[in-house]
Amino acid sequence: MSSLPEISTERFRFSERVPGGWNWSHVLKRGTTLRITNVEGKANVSTLLYNAEFPSERLNIPDSLKSQHTAFLTLGHTCMSDHGRVLVSLVEDTCGWHDVLTGVSHRAGVAKKYGPSSYAEASNAWHRNGYDSLLVELGKWGLGERDMVANINFFSKVSTDEEGGFQFVENHSLAGEQVELRAEMNTLVVLNSCPHPMDPNPAYDPGEILLEVYSSDPPGAEDLCRCSCDQNRRAFHNTERYFL
Repeated sequence: MSSLPEISTERFRFSERVPGGWNWSHVLKRGTTLRITNVEGKANVSTLLYNAEFPSERLNIPDSLKSQHTAFLTLGHTCMSDHGRVLVSLVEDTCGWHDVLTGVSHRAGVAKKYGPSSYAEASNAWHRNGYDSLLVELGKWGLGERDMVANINFFSKVSTDEEGGFQFVENHSLAGEQVELRAEMNTLVVLNSCPHPMDPNPAYDPGEILLEVYSSDPPGAEDLCRCSCDQNRRAFHNTERYFL
């Protein structure tokens, strides 16, 4: 596995470590890029995306997949909104496959799988679930359950078998692997680092992530994400017209 080059001092904005099982949010400004690192090799990063100025415009997984003829996300793909614009583009990816089909964990499933747990008993080590963690973070921006949509699970891979059933691929992402999201709009990024709902590990053992934000150049005419398909070209056109 090869790591991405270090971010130059001139471009660097800030970094933050997020422990396993926690939640985080930030408005990623157009012209900046978010680098996510799977620090320990066991991270799952469930992520939602919204237009920070008008959050009724948000990530649309079905449109993103069908327009790019894919069932997962990786380098060269874009995350499109329900208005046909590009929220973020995957401009670097050392992992190769990010799940977009199987959602997040819920309270009942986590309790059944890992056993009962509460903050009063375990303090910050209590068993958080992905759905409630996203709701907590959405609430900081005046959003709630009605604003939940299908999410991305960065660093997790779920394949399908011959009968069409889902199969979680263990040890898919290694320690130090990274993905970069370049903001094409001012994008509210909401995420948590709770375990994937299909992770077979019987122990509640979520992985830490490192988040780094840096200034980045706008996509040029030959940009990989722009040129990967005609639908992406149209989505970039719609996005750029939005900022005229």
